[in-house]
Amino acid sequence: MSGAKPGRQLLRQEVVEGIKRHILEKRLRPGDPLPTEPALCEALGASRSSVREAVKILDALDIVEVRHGHGTYVGRLSLSALVESLTFRGLLSPDDDFQVMADLVDVRELFERGMADRIVSLLSEEQLDKLDGLVATMRRTGARDGHGFVEADRAFHALLVAPLGNELIGQLSMAFWEVYSIVAPHLDGFTHADEMATIVAHQNIVDAARAGDITGFMKALGEHYAPVRRRISEARARDSALD
Repeated sequence: MSGAKPGRQLLRQEVVEGIKRHILEKRLRPGDPLPTEPALCEALGASRSSVREAVKILDALDIVEVRHGHGTYVGRLSLSALVESLTFRGLLSPDDDFQVMADLVDVRELFERGMADRIVSLLSEEQLDKLDGLVATMRRTGARDGHGFVEADRAFHALLVAPLGNELIGQLSMAFWEVYSIVAPHLDGFTHADEMATIVAHQNIVDAARAGDITGFMKALGEHYAPVRRRISEARARDSALD
């Protein structure tokens, strides 16, 4: 694959930066419309092909959203590109696979442990009841159900950081969860005992939060992530033994 010529790549990047600059200067928000393609061409002094290529790049990054038949709008500005990149890196080779998962576990736990006191103090009774309900769903469906268990786990960790009111932390937490959920099935060794320990750890997290026990909350988080670290370590050891 020879790719585009350097001059064309530079021009395309200039148009990309021009569109981003327009969004910032006009203080546009997600969902706001962008100028039409002819208007962008005129404003940026670029050809239609350059503008279209730039829009495709920004669409892939979720900076803009193309609604066919309606126009181009400011995107959700989500972390989908980060998820795609980390997932691909994790699936690219076994070594990357294990390291990405280990890194993701560290970051997820860092978020929750680092904000433990605020999470415990901010969780409402209604939110605690919902967390209890999600643990009950995990217990009822079991890991072999796959979808129900995984979705309950995702909702649990999303709700856990929701009281912080920090959109970036929420997005990053879920982005790292999404990457892990895609890459983790390549690990073996999730036993029934691991399933039970995971459910108990989630319940302990809720119980500690309800009791206002920050030390117990952090201990339960450690118990939750410990089996995951063990599975990563065992998978890495098995892979090394095959080399």
